[in-house]
Amino acid sequence: MKNAFEVLEERGFVEQMTHPEEIKALFSSGQPITFYIGFDPTADSLHVGHFLTIMAMAHLQRAGHRPICLMGGGTGMIGDPTGKTDMRKMMTVETIDHNVDCFKKQLSRFIDFTDDKALIVNNADWIRHLNYIDFLRNIGVHFSVNRMLTAECFKTRMEKGLSFLEFNYMLMQANDFLELNKRYNCVMQLGGNDQWSNIIAGVDLIRRTTGRPAFGMTFRLLTNSEGKKMGKTEKGAVWLDPEKTSPYEFYQYWRNVGDQDVKNCLALLTFLPMDEVERLGSLKDSAINQAKEVLAFELTKIVHGEEAATAAQTAARALFGGGAEGGSVPETVISAADLGDGMDILATLTLTGLCSSRAEGRRLIAQSGLKLNDEKITTVDYQITKDVLGENGVLLQKGKKTFHRLKLQ
Repeated sequence: MKNAFEVLEERGFVEQMTHPEEIKALFSSGQPITFYIGFDPTADSLHVGHFLTIMAMAHLQRAGHRPICLMGGGTGMIGDPTGKTDMRKMMTVETIDHNVDCFKKQLSRFIDFTDDKALIVNNADWIRHLNYIDFLRNIGVHFSVNRMLTAECFKTRMEKGLSFLEFNYMLMQANDFLELNKRYNCVMQLGGNDQWSNIIAGVDLIRRTTGRPAFGMTFRLLTNSEGKKMGKTEKGAVWLDPEKTSPYEFYQYWRNVGDQDVKNCLALLTFLPMDEVERLGSLKDSAINQAKEVLAFELTKIVHGEEAATAAQTAARALFGGGAEGGSVPETVISAADLGDGMDILATLTLTGLCSSRAEGRRLIAQSGLKLNDEKITTVDYQITKDVLGENGVLLQKGKKTFHRLKLQ
């Protein structure tokens, strides 16, 4: 049976390690490891970029290791300069704390926090009350400015300018690792490959100040076959919050990934066994669509639950495949001339036969019984326009089981 490190390596997570042989020996020992991953609360929802590290955390927990999810209630007040061309927008304490609460709720969907199997810790507990002189004397003394300036996260900002505020971030993150090491015997920090410099700083700080072993490991960033970051759409990030990215939109994003990216996404973002990943990833031509459906369904199920995944798959098949579970979907085709500048949703419901009258349509919307492409319609003023219909049309859903496709001629 493979140990947790071997599972991560086989699935393609592992990018860099601070002490490769020691890390492999640590995982081979059979002893549970306490590790941490940090999440700075820059928004009120986690996004797909976070999800890769969450999956790594879940694999490790399943193997008996203990995750610490470190909320950046303190570091979020500074902002990590890594990968940014400009300084992050400063957030209020109230916004940061609200975002932290949102992160905690979302993480509980993927990580088991019962009976101390995992911890949620907030670095605001020690950062917001730091004495600056003490911090400089106890932590800052161990950092070389010359060495810090060679770090990739700082080098990319030197031309545009790097504020002293952001320059402190590496020290803060290194101190986080030291605090977690002292409080919870946390011996390993994990993160995306863009965190390599910050992770090294924390490992070095612990080894210098305590003499105890500490380790760091980074994961590959979620990129496509062309090396571009995944998880972005025309609307922005692909969020894990269903109010920001609906389960249908989430499903469709993964249903539409490039053929060359399917195997990689199946390995990194689902729990499917690797032999099944290999089988699906090797499908060619039109058969690869089967693998894409599996990817979209499995990932939507993990993030939003099986019911939402099934509904999204049903809606997608109805809209793009000509039918849904239980039979074909009726279709109405409207001409551009009839559509004009737009048609209100109540007129659309009577046109398609989903409602016999505008009054029935009003009741349906008031009772939250109408969806368009899996998004609830909440106002009778909603307009169906050419932009809404697009090239493929839209799928109207009345209740749980009644579907109707509307297309532009």
